[in-house]
Amino acid sequence: MIDSPNPPTGVPERVLVVTAHPDDVDFGGAGTVAGWTAGGTSVTYCVCTAGEAGAPEDATRERVRQLRIAEQRRAAARVGVDDVRFLDHEDGRLSPDLTLRRRITRVIRSVRPEIVVTHSPEINWSRIALAHPDHRAVGEATLAAVYPDARNPFAHPELLDREGLRPWTVRQLWITESPEERANHAVDVTDRFTDKIAALSEHASQVADSRDLAAMLREHLGDNARRHGLVEGRLAEVFQVVNTE
Repeated sequence: MIDSPNPPTGVPERVLVVTAHPDDVDFGGAGTVAGWTAGGTSVTYCVCTAGEAGAPEDATRERVRQLRIAEQRRAAARVGVDDVRFLDHEDGRLSPDLTLRRRITRVIRSVRPEIVVTHSPEINWSRIALAHPDHRAVGEATLAAVYPDARNPFAHPELLDREGLRPWTVRQLWITESPEERANHAVDVTDRFTDKIAALSEHASQVADSRDLAAMLREHLGDNARRHGLVEGRLAEVFQVVNTE
């Protein structure tokens, strides 16, 4: 097991999850989210696109956009999240530019979370399917929004001057999809596995057979648990936890 520099303790009051597409959070961390909300944490989702470049292929992009927004809201409700915000950037064309950084910074200052969860900006060469360019762009932009933008009153000054959004320092960044050698924290989600599958089942446009998906995820999360020293039979979601204060 790889220990984080300061393993997270207690239940956070507020958490912000920033992802590229609908369903990203449910694959990467819905079990962890379900545990947080059950413990009283207020969780907000910030989804940078509406996933309109995804299936089904016979629908217009606007129809897919509407469908996937609705799917993500239903999936969020399954794990106790009712605050879901979409930034409406174009699916497949995300860039970690100042516009995206400013919009994520705005959400951070509005929500004022102790923890921000997002994608890794790195390529995970052992699981190349995780290295979607949109994911890496969101990871890089969110890292910049956490440090230095959200805490710096001189970054994006219009957020303070025009919108009254005061600087905010995020305590920890929880990164999904990192290369295995960087994952330093495992969350036991065994008791939240059914919640995770329930959330993923809402993404009907993306998930063809929830039974096959459940079997695949059980194997993957079981591997995570064993690699991080949990007892046999447990399931875990893993993160690269970075202290940011």
